[in-house]
Amino acid sequence: MRLPLPRWSGTLAVRAALFITVMCCALAALLGVLVHVQVADRTVGQARTLALQRLTEATEAFEAGDSPRWGARVDPPGLPGALRELAVGGERGTMVAEYQGRPTMWAAGPVDGGRTIAVGVDYSQGRSTIDALDRAIVWSAAAAIGATLLVGAFSVTRVTRRLHATARVARRISAGDLDARVDDPRAGDRTRPPDEVAAVAAALDSMAASLQGKLLAEQRFTADVAHELRTPLTGLHAAAELLPPGRPTELVRDRVAALRTLTEDLLEISRLDTGRERVEPDTERLGPLAERVVRASGTGTEVRVVRDTAVETDRRRLERVLGNLVANAHRHGRAPVTLTVDGPQVTVRDHGSGYPEYLLAHGPQRFRTEGGTKGHGLGLTIALGQAEVLGARLEFANHPEGGAVARLTLPQHPAVTDDAGRGGPPSPMAH
Repeated sequence: MRLPLPRWSGTLAVRAALFITVMCCALAALLGVLVHVQVADRTVGQARTLALQRLTEATEAFEAGDSPRWGARVDPPGLPGALRELAVGGERGTMVAEYQGRPTMWAAGPVDGGRTIAVGVDYSQGRSTIDALDRAIVWSAAAAIGATLLVGAFSVTRVTRRLHATARVARRISAGDLDARVDDPRAGDRTRPPDEVAAVAAALDSMAASLQGKLLAEQRFTADVAHELRTPLTGLHAAAELLPPGRPTELVRDRVAALRTLTEDLLEISRLDTGRERVEPDTERLGPLAERVVRASGTGTEVRVVRDTAVETDRRRLERVLGNLVANAHRHGRAPVTLTVDGPQVTVRDHGSGYPEYLLAHGPQRFRTEGGTKGHGLGLTIALGQAEVLGARLEFANHPEGGAVARLTLPQHPAVTDDAGRGGPPSPMAH
């Protein structure tokens, strides 16, 4: 099953874009504040120096009995109160305030008689300079943030696209496609230093190649062993048939039959591992086919046909799947065992202790059984492999009321008609 890629809202690209945006905003704000403070201090300082210079000249002219210069006045009505109090107290100072609708830099100081002399310098140009600077900082910061965000998102998207490609290949490998490779271009380009994504892709390709080699060696070994065992087992079976009747002969024949079954299972596993199995489809009705499987098994399995249907499938492979499920239910579970046909879905349930946890989590595993049960663990493995060849879905679960449940869902084709078994009660049949 192919897993979907993560949604865009949780991807690395979004997080990286948010991080870049926050950092750009913080940097732009910091630089803007620094530039604003520097320019504002310089502009205000120049206006303050000019106002104090004019105040000094006006004070000297006033004390010399001349008319105050630079438009200086004594106790002007527009002087800010805080600056007036400072001058009355004998101190000189400056302050920016609105005067007649224009920003003005006031400079005031004391004169004889407890009065205040003040001079105003037009501060409109300085205020306009700072306002224009602030607007330029905001627009420049917005443009820089936008450009940085686009470039950063493009760069991060290229990285995340490569990561997604690596993730897709990893999922294909986990699904059994051992030929899948990332083949990242930067991993094989010696003219460019490999980055972290290329290193991960190269490691994944190396792991896949190593895993493929080991699995192919295991498959060849399994097939070779099975083929080598067939010849001596055939001779052993023929020799066992010539033994005189008796209990020892029955034991020998039983073990020879078990070895032959194991050998045939190993051969079938090796064929399934190659992935070259081909389906020979034909139209089959599931109800009669299930009954034939149960009769051939010779077990006391109850067949229930809730809704019969016709499917296009490979009869031999489907019989193999159902036969293995029924045999496994009787070998590892407890009676009663029920095989239920409900449309394209066939369910085999027993009333034993259920499937082990490892099987529910990871699926059937070869040569692994629990609890001292008999068998070599290939029955369910073969059933799962044949189901995949048929394009069917085989699921394993434990029933809430106890017992193991194997559920086989076969694909239905539009060309196959379903003209029997519509509605009606289940028809149980015990074999």
